[in-house]
Amino acid sequence: MKTTRHPERLRPFRAVGPGGSEGSRDPSAPVGPQDDGKFGFETRAFDTQTNARTGLIRTPHGQIHTPIFMPVGTQGTVKGLTPRQVEKTGAEIILSNAYHLYVRPGIETLQKAGGLHSFMGWSKPILTDSGGYQIFSLTRLRKLSEEGVGFQSHFDGREIFLTPEKVVEIQEILGSDIAMVLDECPPYTQERKPVKNSLELTARWAKRSKAAHQKEDQALFGIVQGGIFPDLRRESLARTVEIDFDGYALGGVFVGESREESLEILHQIGPEMPEDRPRYLMGAGTPLELLEAVSSGLDLFDCVTPTRYGRTGSAFTSKGLVVVRNGKYNQDFQPIDPDCRCYTCENFSRSYLRHLFNCNEMLGPALVSLHNVYFLIELLGRIRQEIEQGTFGTFKRNFEGQFDSNQR
Repeated sequence: MKTTRHPERLRPFRAVGPGGSEGSRDPSAPVGPQDDGKFGFETRAFDTQTNARTGLIRTPHGQIHTPIFMPVGTQGTVKGLTPRQVEKTGAEIILSNAYHLYVRPGIETLQKAGGLHSFMGWSKPILTDSGGYQIFSLTRLRKLSEEGVGFQSHFDGREIFLTPEKVVEIQEILGSDIAMVLDECPPYTQERKPVKNSLELTARWAKRSKAAHQKEDQALFGIVQGGIFPDLRRESLARTVEIDFDGYALGGVFVGESREESLEILHQIGPEMPEDRPRYLMGAGTPLELLEAVSSGLDLFDCVTPTRYGRTGSAFTSKGLVVVRNGKYNQDFQPIDPDCRCYTCENFSRSYLRHLFNCNEMLGPALVSLHNVYFLIELLGRIRQEIEQGTFGTFKRNFEGQFDSNQR
């Protein structure tokens, strides 16, 4: 499933407006208000040294410039941050979780609220995950079958049964701009049989999800599984593409396999995913992971790392992690990252942040989380610029050369 690049062309897979066509156009021409409110995707620039690319996604709630990082708001909130703060980081889309929102506050409440955008006060695009990851993470609380997956609620213990059709219905009620099919994300294993079985189930569920999807202004993405086996990944990709989704996600990466195994899947499968659709890597959220993913031709990324790290006082910088709780920052009056222009770095020192953590003040985790979200959003913005200028390969090598993965 080899793709051919045509950097001089934009390839929308849906018409750009009433009566529009899918013909080529000038890459320098702005893509703007002529959108018809439907979902669409256009590639804009390709890096000559890697498979990195830039693009633009159109949704009913606004445009998304890719590659892009999506802050995770599992419960309808990016932990510790207000929607306005998230928007000011430059975020163009966030991710929420259909399973968790179905459990709390419940679909009836969200329906009466007018959908998730209205409920949480966020006006930009939202992608909702289906709950497939919970099949992976809540193994002790679920029972898998051909029909769907039964959960014992992690919140109150009640029995929940989700089918591919039910998950589509939930996401249509939520009103997200991008919905994900229900899939099975298998745990890391070097045994082919359970991975093959998972692939088969995911493919059957994907067909049912597509058949059930009715909301015309909501995109539905298929998910590619297959573990660490490139041939199974390619089989899953081919079977998912046959169903014809609006975009495609690479799932089951960074779930326990070695870094080398993860990168092999990214480098082999990423460039083979359909070029005219958005490519989403689920669960990537460290700077080095994002650089590798972008170089493999992927467009959308999400992870809880910015806020999870933030709650423990670990901050991303271009040189590596800074853990502000450490004693050596007691009288360090520099910002977390002297080159960063986020609210945290422009107003507070490492010393002050360490003080907040030592006093168990909630402001400390919030400020470091804010910095981390800003840092990854800004990093992806810089990457887009480098791709467009034809210098991404050099930027990637320089960044990797100065980034220390160890805490300091």
